[in-house]
Amino acid sequence: MNDRNGPVVGIIPAAGRGVRLGEELPKAFVELDGRTMLDRAVEAMLDSGEVDRVVVVVPPELAATPPAELVRPPFSERVLVVAGGAERADSVRAGLACAGDARFVLVHDAARVLTPPEMFTRVVAELRRGSDAVIPVLPVTDTIKSVDAEGAVTGTPDRATLRAVQTPQGFDVALLARANTDVGDATDDAGLVERLGERVDTVAGDPLAFKITTPLDLVLARALLTAGVRTAEEH
Repeated sequence: MNDRNGPVVGIIPAAGRGVRLGEELPKAFVELDGRTMLDRAVEAMLDSGEVDRVVVVVPPELAATPPAELVRPPFSERVLVVAGGAERADSVRAGLACAGDARFVLVHDAARVLTPPEMFTRVVAELRRGSDAVIPVLPVTDTIKSVDAEGAVTGTPDRATLRAVQTPQGFDVALLARANTDVGDATDDAGLVERLGERVDTVAGDPLAFKITTPLDLVLARALLTAGVRTAEEH
Protein backbone atom coordinates (compact mmCIF):
# COMPACT_ATOMS: atom_id res chain seq x y z
CA MET A 1 0.00 0.00 0.00
CA ASN A 2 1.46 3.36 -1.04
CA ASP A 3 -1.45 5.58 -0.02
CA ARG A 4 -0.72 6.73 3.52
CA ASN A 5 -3.95 8.70 3.90
CA GLY A 6 -6.23 5.71 4.47
CA PRO A 7 -8.35 4.94 7.56
CA VAL A 8 -6.87 4.48 11.02
CA VAL A 9 -8.51 1.85 13.22
CA GLY A 10 -7.89 1.54 16.94
CA ILE A 11 -7.62 -1.85 18.63
CA ILE A 12 -8.07 -2.06 22.39
CA PRO A 13 -7.32 -5.51 23.84
CA ALA A 14 -9.64 -5.57 26.86
CA ALA A 15 -9.97 -9.29 27.53
CA GLY A 16 -7.34 -9.47 30.27
CA ARG A 17 -8.23 -10.18 33.87
CA GLY A 18 -5.75 -7.79 35.45
CA VAL A 19 -4.90 -10.02 38.40
CA ARG A 20 -2.17 -7.70 39.70
CA LEU A 21 -4.68 -4.87 40.09
CA GLY A 22 -6.48 -6.78 42.85
CA GLU A 23 -9.99 -6.05 41.55
CA GLU A 24 -12.79 -8.57 40.96
CA LEU A 25 -13.68 -7.17 37.52
CA PRO A 26 -11.57 -7.48 34.37
CA LYS A 27 -9.18 -4.53 34.49
CA ALA A 28 -10.69 -2.60 31.58
CA PHE A 29 -14.05 -2.49 33.38
CA VAL A 30 -12.75 -1.05 36.65
CA GLU A 31 -14.18 2.44 37.20
CA LEU A 32 -12.29 5.69 37.63
CA ASP A 33 -14.38 8.64 38.74
CA GLY A 34 -17.59 6.93 37.62
CA ARG A 35 -16.36 5.73 34.22
CA THR A 36 -14.62 2.52 33.21
CA MET A 37 -11.08 2.46 31.91
CA LEU A 38 -12.40 1.09 28.63
CA ASP A 39 -14.91 3.91 28.23
CA ARG A 40 -12.22 6.51 28.82
CA ALA A 41 -9.72 4.82 26.50
CA VAL A 42 -12.17 4.54 23.60
CA GLU A 43 -13.30 8.15 23.88
CA ALA A 44 -9.71 9.40 24.10
CA MET A 45 -8.83 7.57 20.88
CA LEU A 46 -11.85 8.80 18.94
CA ASP A 47 -11.86 12.31 20.36
CA SER A 48 -8.24 12.75 19.28
CA GLY A 49 -9.55 13.11 15.73
CA GLU A 50 -6.95 10.64 14.45
CA VAL A 51 -8.91 7.38 14.71
CA ASP A 52 -11.87 6.53 12.49
CA ARG A 53 -13.27 3.65 14.55
CA VAL A 54 -12.28 1.33 17.37
CA VAL A 55 -12.37 -2.45 17.73
CA VAL A 56 -12.77 -3.39 21.40
CA VAL A 57 -11.67 -6.94 22.16
CA VAL A 58 -13.42 -8.23 25.30
CA PRO A 59 -13.74 -11.51 27.24
CA PRO A 60 -15.84 -13.99 25.20
CA GLU A 61 -18.76 -13.80 27.63
CA LEU A 62 -19.08 -10.07 26.90
CA ALA A 63 -18.75 -10.24 23.11
CA ALA A 64 -22.51 -9.89 22.56
CA THR A 65 -22.69 -6.71 24.64
CA PRO A 66 -23.96 -3.72 22.60
CA PRO A 67 -21.26 -1.04 22.24
CA ALA A 68 -23.56 1.54 23.89
CA GLU A 69 -23.39 -0.49 27.11
CA LEU A 70 -19.59 -0.26 27.16
CA VAL A 71 -18.93 3.23 25.76
CA ARG A 72 -20.97 6.42 26.02
CA PRO A 73 -22.73 7.80 22.93
CA PRO A 74 -21.96 9.17 20.42
CA PHE A 75 -18.58 7.41 20.45
CA SER A 76 -20.22 4.01 20.83
CA GLU A 77 -21.55 4.36 17.28
CA ARG A 78 -17.98 3.93 15.98
CA VAL A 79 -17.15 0.92 18.15
CA LEU A 80 -17.16 -2.78 17.24
CA VAL A 81 -17.08 -5.33 20.07
CA VAL A 82 -15.46 -8.72 19.40
CA ALA A 83 -14.36 -11.71 21.49
CA GLY A 84 -10.76 -11.99 22.57
CA GLY A 85 -8.58 -14.99 23.36
CA ALA A 86 -6.58 -16.42 26.22
CA GLU A 87 -3.51 -14.26 25.51
CA ARG A 88 -3.11 -10.63 24.54
CA ALA A 89 -1.73 -11.61 21.14
CA ASP A 90 -4.89 -13.63 20.49
CA SER A 91 -6.94 -10.52 21.18
CA VAL A 92 -4.82 -8.37 18.86
CA ARG A 93 -5.29 -10.92 16.09
CA ALA A 94 -9.05 -10.87 16.69
CA GLY A 95 -8.98 -7.09 16.41
CA LEU A 96 -6.94 -7.19 13.22
CA ALA A 97 -9.44 -9.62 11.69
CA CYS A 98 -12.13 -6.95 12.16
CA ALA A 99 -10.08 -3.92 11.08
CA GLY A 100 -11.79 -3.84 7.67
CA ASP A 101 -10.27 -1.32 5.27
CA ALA A 102 -7.76 0.06 7.78
CA ARG A 103 -4.51 1.45 6.36
CA PHE A 104 -3.02 1.74 9.83
CA VAL A 105 -3.92 0.37 13.24
CA LEU A 106 -3.22 1.79 16.68
CA VAL A 107 -3.02 -0.80 19.44
CA HIS A 108 -3.72 0.86 22.78
CA ASP A 109 -3.93 -0.32 26.39
CA ALA A 110 -7.26 0.44 28.05
CA ALA A 111 -5.30 0.84 31.28
CA ARG A 112 -3.52 3.96 29.98
CA VAL A 113 -6.62 6.02 30.64
CA LEU A 114 -4.97 9.44 30.97
CA THR A 115 -3.15 9.31 27.63
CA PRO A 116 -3.20 12.84 26.15
CA PRO A 117 -4.72 13.23 22.67
CA GLU A 118 -1.41 14.65 21.41
CA MET A 119 0.14 11.20 21.69
CA PHE A 120 -2.32 9.77 19.15
CA THR A 121 -1.55 12.71 16.89
CA ARG A 122 2.21 12.17 17.09
CA VAL A 123 1.98 8.44 16.33
CA VAL A 124 -0.38 8.88 13.37
CA ALA A 125 1.66 11.77 11.97
CA GLU A 126 4.76 9.57 11.94
CA LEU A 127 2.85 6.81 10.16
CA ARG A 128 1.58 9.28 7.55
CA ARG A 129 5.15 10.50 6.99
CA GLY A 130 6.34 7.04 6.02
CA SER A 131 6.98 4.90 9.10
CA ASP A 132 5.42 1.44 9.24
CA ALA A 133 5.84 0.95 12.99
CA VAL A 134 5.81 3.72 15.61
CA ILE A 135 5.88 3.60 19.40
CA PRO A 136 5.79 6.39 22.03
CA VAL A 137 8.64 6.24 24.53
CA LEU A 138 10.01 7.96 27.61
CA PRO A 139 13.62 8.19 28.84
CA VAL A 140 14.49 5.78 31.65
CA THR A 141 15.26 7.69 34.85
CA ASP A 142 16.16 4.79 37.17
CA THR A 143 19.42 2.87 36.98
CA ILE A 144 18.74 -0.52 35.38
CA LYS A 145 20.55 -3.74 36.30
CA SER A 146 20.58 -7.06 34.48
CA VAL A 147 20.60 -10.09 36.81
CA ASP A 148 21.04 -13.85 36.45
CA ALA A 149 18.67 -16.61 37.59
CA GLU A 150 20.04 -16.38 41.14
CA GLY A 151 19.53 -12.62 41.39
CA ALA A 152 23.18 -11.65 41.05
CA VAL A 153 23.90 -8.51 39.02
CA THR A 154 25.46 -9.22 35.63
CA GLY A 155 25.60 -5.72 34.22
CA THR A 156 24.42 -2.11 34.17
CA PRO A 157 23.08 -1.03 30.77
CA ASP A 158 23.66 2.58 29.75
CA ARG A 159 20.28 4.14 30.47
CA ALA A 160 20.91 6.81 27.82
CA THR A 161 20.17 4.10 25.25
CA LEU A 162 17.08 2.76 27.06
CA ARG A 163 13.46 3.84 26.74
CA ALA A 164 10.23 2.92 28.51
CA VAL A 165 7.56 2.03 25.96
CA GLN A 166 3.94 3.21 26.06
CA THR A 167 0.89 2.98 23.81
CA PRO A 168 -0.73 3.71 21.37
CA GLN A 169 1.61 1.72 19.14
CA GLY A 170 0.93 2.38 15.47
CA PHE A 171 1.49 0.02 12.53
CA ASP A 172 0.94 -0.56 8.88
CA VAL A 173 -1.92 -3.06 9.11
CA ALA A 174 -0.31 -5.63 6.81
CA LEU A 175 2.95 -5.49 8.76
CA LEU A 176 1.28 -6.09 12.10
CA ALA A 177 -0.78 -8.95 10.66
CA ARG A 178 2.43 -10.56 9.38
CA ALA A 179 4.17 -10.05 12.72
CA ASN A 180 1.31 -11.70 14.58
CA THR A 181 1.65 -15.01 12.77
CA ASP A 182 4.43 -15.97 15.21
CA VAL A 183 3.75 -14.35 18.56
CA GLY A 184 6.38 -16.07 20.71
CA ASP A 185 6.92 -14.38 24.06
CA ALA A 186 7.08 -10.72 23.06
CA THR A 187 5.55 -8.36 25.61
CA ASP A 188 4.35 -5.81 23.07
CA ASP A 189 3.39 -5.62 19.40
CA ALA A 190 6.53 -3.69 18.46
CA GLY A 191 8.59 -6.62 19.72
CA LEU A 192 6.90 -8.88 17.20
CA VAL A 193 7.69 -6.44 14.40
CA GLU A 194 11.31 -6.25 15.53
CA ARG A 195 11.60 -10.03 15.14
CA LEU A 196 10.83 -9.64 11.46
CA GLY A 197 13.85 -7.36 11.16
CA GLU A 198 11.61 -4.36 10.44
CA ARG A 199 12.37 -0.86 11.67
CA VAL A 200 10.41 0.56 14.60
CA ASP A 201 10.46 4.35 15.01
CA THR A 202 9.80 6.30 18.19
CA VAL A 203 7.98 9.49 19.16
CA ALA A 204 7.79 11.29 22.48
CA GLY A 205 5.58 9.67 25.10
CA ASP A 206 3.97 11.35 28.09
CA PRO A 207 4.12 10.65 31.85
CA LEU A 208 0.31 10.77 32.00
CA ALA A 209 0.14 7.73 29.73
CA PHE A 210 1.31 5.43 32.52
CA LYS A 211 -0.29 1.99 32.66
CA ILE A 212 -2.57 1.15 35.57
CA THR A 213 -1.27 -2.25 36.65
CA THR A 214 -1.13 -2.26 40.46
CA PRO A 215 -3.38 -0.90 43.23
CA LEU A 216 -0.90 1.97 43.68
CA ASP A 217 -1.31 2.94 40.02
CA LEU A 218 -5.07 2.98 40.54
CA VAL A 219 -4.69 5.31 43.51
CA LEU A 220 -2.48 7.65 41.47
CA ALA A 221 -4.91 7.74 38.52
CA ARG A 222 -7.86 8.50 40.77
CA ALA A 223 -5.88 11.21 42.56
CA LEU A 224 -4.96 12.84 39.25
CA LEU A 225 -8.59 12.83 38.13
CA THR A 226 -9.64 14.34 41.44
CA ALA A 227 -6.95 17.01 41.02
CA GLY A 228 -8.39 18.02 37.68
CA VAL A 229 -6.59 15.95 35.05
CA ARG A 230 -9.15 14.98 32.42
CA THR A 231 -9.12 13.03 29.19
CA ALA A 232 -9.83 14.88 25.94
CA GLU A 233 -13.61 14.66 25.97
CA GLU A 234 -13.85 16.22 29.44
CA HIS A 235 -11.87 19.40 28.74
